[in-house]
Amino acid sequence: MKDCAEVESVIKELREALARAGIVLPSLGLDPVSYAHRSLPPLVELGRCNTDTARRLAKALGER
Repeated sequence: MKDCAEVESVIKELREALARAGIVLPSLGLDPVSYAHRSLPPLVELGRCNTDTARRLAKALGER
């Protein structure tokens, strides 16, 4: 069985890191299809965002 607490922890960590960069991805969460799959690891669903958020994300990644 997959560890839901671990997946939720990673999602929380990512949400907090994005927030520090001024980025909010409202649909960030656990991909339920991958979580239900028997042999594949669960995936984090980043979701959709508007162009302003995409630009801020690209800028934040480019600053590294």
